[in-house]
Amino acid sequence: MTTLALYSNKGGVGKTAAAVNLSYLAAQSGAKTLICDLDPQSSATYYFRVKPKLKSGAKGFIKGGKQVYKSVKGTDYENLDLLPADFSLRNLDVAFDKVKRSKKRLRKILNPFKAEYDFIFLDCPVTISILAENILNAVDYALVPLIPTTLSVRTYKHLLSFCNKNNYDASKIYTFFSMVDRHKKMHREIIATASKTYNGVLQSFIPYLAQIEKMGIYRAPVAVFSPESVASRSYQNLWDKVQRTILSPQPDEMNREGSIG
Repeated sequence: MTTLALYSNKGGVGKTAAAVNLSYLAAQSGAKTLICDLDPQSSATYYFRVKPKLKSGAKGFIKGGKQVYKSVKGTDYENLDLLPADFSLRNLDVAFDKVKRSKKRLRKILNPFKAEYDFIFLDCPVTISILAENILNAVDYALVPLIPTTLSVRTYKHLLSFCNKNNYDASKIYTFFSMVDRHKKMHREIIATASKTYNGVLQSFIPYLAQIEKMGIYRAPVAVFSPESVASRSYQNLWDKVQRTILSPQPDEMNREGSIG
């Protein structure tokens, strides 16, 4: 079983769209897949047409065990289940801080699912607090969407610095470019520079397209309502890169020569 977080310490970068589409593609390949929505806004839950309701709320989630297991819902898609979020998760940081082994609690909560699923995807809220530390302790890999802008790159550098200072393994953090407009010179330049500067840069990007925004209208992954679109092919390419680069590494699939800054 492999656990992947779609995570960023910056908002509005396309985390949820990526989590929804990648989990769908993993399930379509025949892998038993769970997407866990950790964001109190419950956007992934909304996209999959599931009621945003956790049994016993954040308190039940923190306890783990049967309460969490009973909250899992099937989606409209074969091999794909969802652990929904609700607004009670807004207090998840506070709840984690009150329990023993507080930085490793999420890993304990997810452990019972390991025997049942091939992949677990976490759709994470914006955080750089104890919840972020729980995520880093719980996952095998973190996928960080990176908009090719100065502030987004600066925030990514802060994340890597945080990992180094707190002894988290930065080598399990990978990034891909999101919301890319190839017509913008600045986007092209930042992509080229960041690819040379940072480790773990997946050579794949998600363009800024209205088709992705329409996920909110259709409440479905892009491949469901627009399978032949550029957006759909972009997510498929990203998932292919994740499999070849991270899950089954192939030579020359990514940049591992730069500094993590």
